[in-house]
Amino acid sequence: MEQANPNPNSTTNDDNYKDFDINSKNPLQLKYHNGWISCATVLNDGRFATGSEDKSIIIYNNKTYKPDLTIKEHNGDIIFLIQLSSGVLCSASNDKTIKLYNIDGNNYNVLQTLSDHILPITKITELSNQKLAACSVDQSIIFYSKNNNEYTKDFNIKTNGGNDNVVQTKDNEICYYEGQKSTLCFFDLQEKKNVAQLNNISITTYGYDSLAMMSKELLLVAGCDKLTIINTNSYSIVRTIEVKGAGNIYTLCLLTDNIVLTGDYKASIIQWKIEGDNLTLVSKRNKAHTNKSAIKIIKKIGNGLIMSGDGSGEVKVWI
Repeated sequence: MEQANPNPNSTTNDDNYKDFDINSKNPLQLKYHNGWISCATVLNDGRFATGSEDKSIIIYNNKTYKPDLTIKEHNGDIIFLIQLSSGVLCSASNDKTIKLYNIDGNNYNVLQTLSDHILPITKITELSNQKLAACSVDQSIIFYSKNNNEYTKDFNIKTNGGNDNVVQTKDNEICYYEGQKSTLCFFDLQEKKNVAQLNNISITTYGYDSLAMMSKELLLVAGCDKLTIINTNSYSIVRTIEVKGAGNIYTLCLLTDNIVLTGDYKASIIQWKIEGDNLTLVSKRNKAHTNKSAIKIIKKIGNGLIMSGDGSGEVKVWI
């Protein structure tokens, strides 16, 4: 099996982000959605896409920041978006389906619809061997293999509660979160069994980007008023950082190997510096969205820029 990249969002060699300062940015305001922005992904051609409660996916032109394309194929909220390594766009919805799209300029077509879950799908992770892991509140994680350019169900695991998030932590391991149990579980993909679990972990659920690998062995977890750093070799809590007044911290965005942004219920964007197994607060942008609505997603979109989306349907591009 190909070695997993423990930090696929890392931009170690991207000098555009090394001097990033959220307080020096002046945002553009984009309002094309009619419901909360729950997810976003960046496309290989430099554009970015957002998914919303309004059941639509919008792909934005990366020069004008106006919509190039609007996709309405789901019958429910768009909960998660990811562009796979093949270039295929993949969306998950509370209509219980996963859809895969071929994006060609300002046109698209649906390649496949996966309907194996019986309740909303909250997160999809592409594993290092191009398999997909899709978790759901139906207490299962379904793994898909790619055969003849189509994904087919490989196997599934039952969990002890609805699971809301999943991330690959090692080449042969994933970590998933059982929201009803407040438990982080570490699952061996070869042995097909849990090898460790941590109880009473605070995490923001329902598909948000609240789990991120800081390094090959450190997992960062966003929760209610706190960030938790976990060593994935010893399966132990290394450090807990209280973030007073934040409410739920919905999203994590790793800009470089030592810079991370968080977005929270209080509409704040906080910039942190990673120093070994610690986080140091660098700067904070209070009321980062003018409507003061919770920030659900932050993504880097290239050229030193980030985007953020909130609970009112507003998107900002920080330039």
